[in-house]
Amino acid sequence: MGEQWRYEFEGTEPDVHDDAHVSRRATLVGDVVVEADASVWPGVVLRGDVAPVRIGRESHVGDNAVLHAVRIGERVMIGHGAVLNECTIDDGALVGFNATVNTNVTVGSRSIVASGTVVPEHTEIPEGSFVRGVPARVTPLEETSIDAEAIFERYSTGEYTGLADRHGDLFV
Repeated sequence: MGEQWRYEFEGTEPDVHDDAHVSRRATLVGDVVVEADASVWPGVVLRGDVAPVRIGRESHVGDNAVLHAVRIGERVMIGHGAVLNECTIDDGALVGFNATVNTNVTVGSRSIVASGTVVPEHTEIPEGSFVRGVPARVTPLEETSIDAEAIFERYSTGEYTGLADRHGDLFV
């Protein structure tokens, strides 16, 4: 059975790097890997039963997000309450609060999916895109007034890893 937050499924248990931060109030099931300096916050569910869940190095999954059969690259930020199902989020991307990313979606590197966005199934989001709306509309970041570099810098500096360190016993 494993620890209270880590559950075996059909012979496979989650694998968490010693330098990762996983909240004792998160739930990890089955084929889940969390890499070094990543953080998984309270209420998160990572369910690797029909396919693996991979959380890349220095990536962060915010409170109450649900990820099922998902690959997250390095230095990715997943906002609070996001729902991701059978999709891929490439390096350096950001998925906002309460966004939904559906089956067979790829979010290209250094893209931003705005809070509350719903990305329909089978959508390919190119690298460096801004995605917003229900259903999602894709715009190249360079055509927006968003200071994407400032946003990416904020989340790739280790700020969240440091914050997780400061929370102490909240994380295993």
